[in-house]
Amino acid sequence: MTLSIVTVTVDTTHPVPLARWWADQLGAEVNDQTGGFFVIVSGGPVQMAFQKVEDPTPGKNRVHVDLMADDLDTEVERLLASGAGLVERRSIGSFRWVTLTDPDGNQFCVAQD
Repeated sequence: MTLSIVTVTVDTTHPVPLARWWADQLGAEVNDQTGGFFVIVSGGPVQMAFQKVEDPTPGKNRVHVDLMADDLDTEVERLLASGAGLVERRSIGSFRWVTLTDPDGNQFCVAQD
């Protein structure tokens, strides 16, 4: 059996604006063929989908997206200016990464490539 990851899906009460935010950050496009119930963001480094649910699971998400940047500090500042929230700046030895949240509070990380 061979498996491959096709899409990372996020539960949200507002899929369209959250999909637009992620599309803007990833240089991708929004594809909404279900009237806002299941919205796909494609054309970026990873395909993402945002699915409408009445009550997303509360608390820290157990799965998150890790992104790589050529210039970590510049990219983090751009994300913060666009509405991301800062959780923590971290490092282990010379490896640095920053944990952020999207406008819905979902955590994701950005590291230096």
